[in-house]
Amino acid sequence: SEELETEDERLVYESAMNWINYDLNKRHCYLPELLQTVRLALLPAIYLMENVATEELIAKHRKSKDIVEEAIRCKLKILQNDGVVTSLCARPRKTGHALFLLGGQTFMCDKLYLVDQKAKEIIPKADIPSPRKEFSACAIGCKVYITGGRGSENGVSKDVWVYDTLHEEWSKAAPMLVA
Repeated sequence: SEELETEDERLVYESAMNWINYDLNKRHCYLPELLQTVRLALLPAIYLMENVATEELIAKHRKSKDIVEEAIRCKLKILQNDGVVTSLCARPRKTGHALFLLGGQTFMCDKLYLVDQKAKEIIPKADIPSPRKEFSACAIGCKVYITGGRGSENGVSKDVWVYDTLHEEWSKAAPMLVA
């Protein structure tokens, strides 16, 4: 359902599998239909590969196996920043708006915060791995990008850092060609 809100897609997957397994003889035929409702490409990569792709019940159903293989392809595109992924299995459940703040207590920016408009509070998120000033930032989909700027040595940086809001972690992307 588009109205379902969850912070962890594993719960959705596990609930679907538990429902199927509760009465396997009668419910196994619903597996492909249920798998299509799970945003499999939003699962952590390790979980997708080690738990979902190796699930015996999924391996027995060709359509279910195809759904999981498509999710793995989508996940690889996401992890490699390889174009726009439009598949339903990769679309966040609820399209909400989030406001992230970048800042710190000195002239260097080293903090990321999420403004929770419902609770009216500011929530600290993962610290920026490489504090900087005079950088640019933008958000595309579920990722926040920080590019360039000056680090603690005051030299110009070609670094690009990406914050994944779904997995709440920073990763370093390919550097810019020109700073």
